[in-house]
Amino acid sequence: MRVLIIDDERLARGELRRMLAAHPEVRIVGECANAMEGRLAIEEMTPDLVFLDVQMPGGTGFDMLAALDVAPAVIFTTAFDQYALRAFDVSALDYLLKPIEAPRLAAALRKFKTAPDAPIEPQQAAPDGKVFIKDGDRCWFVALEQIMLFESEGNYTRVYFDNHRPLLLRSLNQLEARLDPERFLRASRRQIVNLDFVVDIAPNPAGGMTLNLKDDLKVSMSRRRAAQFKQLNGL
Repeated sequence: MRVLIIDDERLARGELRRMLAAHPEVRIVGECANAMEGRLAIEEMTPDLVFLDVQMPGGTGFDMLAALDVAPAVIFTTAFDQYALRAFDVSALDYLLKPIEAPRLAAALRKFKTAPDAPIEPQQAAPDGKVFIKDGDRCWFVALEQIMLFESEGNYTRVYFDNHRPLLLRSLNQLEARLDPERFLRASRRQIVNLDFVVDIAPNPAGGMTLNLKDDLKVSMSRRRAAQFKQLNGL
């Protein structure tokens, strides 16, 4: 289990490192003192799990996660319990209040090891990963496989999952580069569809196709894209 610690307090990082030494399955790959360092370290090291402080110089832990293309598994650590509800709103694995107690740390590590998308071995990430979305005061961790549709809105992308429709500060082209092409289809200039959520496909009057998704979502494909889709799928 490759772990990264992000906390602006040197003593807090040292104490967490000492406590993690009692867990032989944990290998600490680095420490960071602020959000910018943390973002760069996550992108470079791709840790399995991040222990993340909330309040840090230069941006909060939430701001750092929102700047990432791929969000790792996160356990929040902070001395301010008013952040607890917000942390769970974003589906963090756990929330540890400082000073961290050994039994709570052990329980948090167990949660990670038993999570559905926990890596089976070092550096083996989930197939699609997760995206962290911060839209106003709301935040979410969302597995890409749970997202039905991405829809471009200028420099933003509207993300459709469950009953939520938040905006993500990423262009559709940026997102397409990291999506599994066997699962996600660029149906149009403005839309990328998760094929797992397609209920049926029907021809449309323009000579293309209409993809009918769950929750009564409909996506139109042009004649050209429909022809490419048919060729790729042997239709």
